[in-house]
Amino acid sequence: MGYEFQCIGYIYLYRSFDSRAYLNCWSSLCMAKRSIGMVSASGYLGGREEVENFIKPMRNPIESPLPNRTTPNSVISTTPNDMSNWARLTSLWPLLYGTSCCSIEFASLIGSRFDFDRYGLVPRSSPRQADLIITAGTVTMKMAPSLVRLYEQMPEPRYVIAMGACTITGGMFSTDSYSTVRGVDKLIPVDVYLPGCPPKPEVIIDAITKLREKIAREIYEDRTEPQQVKRYFARNHRFCVGHSIHTGNYDQKLLHQSSEPRFGSTFKIPSGTFGKYESSVSFQESRN
Repeated sequence: MGYEFQCIGYIYLYRSFDSRAYLNCWSSLCMAKRSIGMVSASGYLGGREEVENFIKPMRNPIESPLPNRTTPNSVISTTPNDMSNWARLTSLWPLLYGTSCCSIEFASLIGSRFDFDRYGLVPRSSPRQADLIITAGTVTMKMAPSLVRLYEQMPEPRYVIAMGACTITGGMFSTDSYSTVRGVDKLIPVDVYLPGCPPKPEVIIDAITKLREKIAREIYEDRTEPQQVKRYFARNHRFCVGHSIHTGNYDQKLLHQSSEPRFGSTFKIPSGTFGKYESSVSFQESRN
């Protein structure tokens, strides 16, 4: 009813409580705002077919064309292997095993700039729901049992991307560090190696694209075979403390020794090695 909401005789009361007298009394009505005139599209187009062609949505030219649905005899032929590969490469669920600065570069992929969700990647925090594990950063001897356990808890088929120089070769810790694993491929099989210190997000997307191409070429017989014949470490890890710690070389004979299965993940050091380092404080503390 406009700004005036009450009329008493010739006096109008406004919202600001001002009184004004007029000779005549009328009611103020707010008129609707004017808009652009709209008419039916059929008035400008010739017939119904032209209207359907006019409002027909455009398909994405990048995607593969779909078969004509109006044709009753249209059939898409494929194989179970190709169908399985297509379903797996479009729905990779990664598990991030980040230990250092490389995981920060991976975090930028979640943002809107790179948006790796368009590849069907959904980050998971449980290994039982993931089929891809991305190891980003330095892996130490104490982290090795947990990494192997996470990998074994993942369902088949499973894939691994080694991200960063520290993950692939140990990086700057590969020569003078006694507690760093010289390459994560000594623990679990790696499908794609991603060098860099740290790798850029564009390189990570390229590695995921290469992994998708690898999955598309797989066959069922290859997935049923064991992916790794030999493993340098098991859940019960053994390593020898010797002079080779400065050269980055492992004692392969000791690492390949079979150990009895036990629950948990423990490191075992032969008792004979402590005789050489009785004067070392760090080894005495670890022995106690």
